[in-house]
Amino acid sequence: MTMETESGAPGRIAAKHAPAAGASQKTLRVLEAALLEERFTDIVDRAQLPKSTVHRILGSLVDEGFVSGDAEYGYRAGERFMTLAGRALSRVDITAIAQPVVDRLVAAVDCTVHVGVVTGDEVVYIIRTDSSKPYRMRSRVGLAFPLHSTGMGKAAMASWTPDEIARYAQRTGLPSRTEETLTDVEALQAALDGVHAAGYALDLGENEVGTRCVAAPIRDYNGRVTHCLSISSIALEHPDRTIEQLAPQAVAAADEISRLLGGHPGT
Repeated sequence: MTMETESGAPGRIAAKHAPAAGASQKTLRVLEAALLEERFTDIVDRAQLPKSTVHRILGSLVDEGFVSGDAEYGYRAGERFMTLAGRALSRVDITAIAQPVVDRLVAAVDCTVHVGVVTGDEVVYIIRTDSSKPYRMRSRVGLAFPLHSTGMGKAAMASWTPDEIARYAQRTGLPSRTEETLTDVEALQAALDGVHAAGYALDLGENEVGTRCVAAPIRDYNGRVTHCLSISSIALEHPDRTIEQLAPQAVAAADEISRLLGGHPGT
């Protein structure tokens, strides 16, 4: 008795006794492919397995409810998978997920690092981890600031449409917090266009005199910017735009948190 090998050629039935990890790995590859592709041929290409192997594993996944559909109408996530995914997402604690990333970033740049959540027209700090420097930022967990005056807020708003930005300006009136705050909607839109192109935002004393920060967006599994991360310092240590030198580290850390949340960095 023979069976198909990975190359598609007949092989001895002894191949049946391959380690369980190999079979599990194949199943996971087919499941991932079926969640990313609809057509059977595309699933085969992505899984990089023989057609017969993919067909057999897909059949099992459909029977178990992890995948639904068929080769004619396409495949998609099944009811059982969606139920488990929903439960997993409902238990996500971003502070627990992000804190190890934040700790490594603080150790690397020796500046205060914040993570904030976008709530309505404000960003609320949910993580603050200080550097070894003798000074302390005036921020604290639970503190809320307008989006347009903060680096994190601008990093979030850069993903908005012009209409959404205009409505925000109308709702809030773009209040000034310092002489550097952007209080004109056209100037704000121009700044956000630059943030969108760069992938990060700066706060050069726009929210608090004498402070500097560079911030990057954190995206959820839908690609929405729900949180942001910032590296903060003071103007005496980072004059002018020198805080911008830390932009790659801010973006990398934010992207890592996005991936841990199931998000899609840079979309």
